[in-house]
Amino acid sequence: MTTTHQEQKVPAKPGTPSGQSPRGNRTIASQGLVLFIAWVISAMEGYDLAVYGASVPAILQDPGLNVDLAQVGIMGSVVGIGMLFGAGFAGAMVHRFGHLRLIAFGIAIFSLGMVANALAPTAAVFGIGRLVVGVGLGIVLPMVNAYVSDISEPRKVARNVGLAMSGYAIGAMCAPLLAALLMGQSYRWLYIIGIAPVVLVAFMYRRLPDSPVFLRRKGNEELAALIEAKYNLPSTKANPSDRPGRFLGLGALFAPGVRTSTLLFWALSFCGLLLVFGISAWLPTMLQAIGYSLGSALIQTVAMWAGVATGVILGGRIAEVIGTKAIVICAFLVGAISLLLMSLQPPVWIFYILVFVSGFGFIGSQILGNALIATRYAPALRGNGLSWALAIGRVGAIVGPSLGAWVLTSPLSDEWNFYAFAIPALVGATAAALVPRMVGRSS
Repeated sequence: MTTTHQEQKVPAKPGTPSGQSPRGNRTIASQGLVLFIAWVISAMEGYDLAVYGASVPAILQDPGLNVDLAQVGIMGSVVGIGMLFGAGFAGAMVHRFGHLRLIAFGIAIFSLGMVANALAPTAAVFGIGRLVVGVGLGIVLPMVNAYVSDISEPRKVARNVGLAMSGYAIGAMCAPLLAALLMGQSYRWLYIIGIAPVVLVAFMYRRLPDSPVFLRRKGNEELAALIEAKYNLPSTKANPSDRPGRFLGLGALFAPGVRTSTLLFWALSFCGLLLVFGISAWLPTMLQAIGYSLGSALIQTVAMWAGVATGVILGGRIAEVIGTKAIVICAFLVGAISLLLMSLQPPVWIFYILVFVSGFGFIGSQILGNALIATRYAPALRGNGLSWALAIGRVGAIVGPSLGAWVLTSPLSDEWNFYAFAIPALVGATAAALVPRMVGRSS
């Protein structure tokens, strides 16, 4: 796709001075800048999610919090509960407020939760902080994915989502890396660092254009057309049947020809988010359980997130050739196979390779799954379709950390720490394989 780096003036709405938008005199940013800001937002979000798993070993040693493995699993699960409500809220409100307002609101919310975690005097306050973080993350994640999809050519949705969400992996990779560097210092510094994204809000809201889909819904045809021309997008003039409908935007998601895909997307998101949250919360502890030191376990977790970043960028490009559906199936299968091989406790150098490759399966399956969802819904349904898939998928985010805690505290052998997550990876691959081709959508 060819995009110009020259910025264009936003046309005036009736009643505003020439060259000014309702937000003041600003320009339409280049698509490269839009993707970069989305990348930074995703990086901060990934860090705020992964920091919990990286700090679990230190949290277990904190006499002030005084928690055991089961309580740590519950605190990891409340993030998923918060994300369920946040994503549901985003799905219901995106047609009213648009992606950018919700992203800014979500960033403010999860930054507030990180403040609570940094200062929490008790386990209860810490848990509430993780719940608030979850609400903010639940709002931001689907909105960033939907927004990037809306400003991308249809054939390049998977590539651009992969590029933007590689930031998620880089941010998450920084969490165990910083935890390793700060060993011996208070783990609360990790949460203080997570407050940083709040400074993005004013800059982001000032520079980024609204989605053309949202602008047309609000009657701003001229600006929508200008953005489509700048980013080489097809017209987003909505079909009346693509309107979200009643019941918090769920109506059109269960219309004939759509409901089967909706249910499969929900199953896919459940499995994907179970892996994301279960693995990110427990991988360092799982590795310690089979004999690795804490420092080695944290570095291997860094390797996993490096595999995520590499995998989603390459996967997004490969999806342009073989299709997004095929790459999502491959990602889930890579995750399942890697887990099964890790359960055999191979030599260290092979284990590092497996951890690196597995990141594409654990986390890449969910990231590219979001791109699959975005390509299968009509543009007018993309925001609430993604939000509701991720909202239902948050049940998996709740189950994942608790599942890991249950296996770790059960009499089952250490291999079951890996088997327990390989099974939902296989189910996720099956759900992706069953997603039908929707008429008029790309594969």
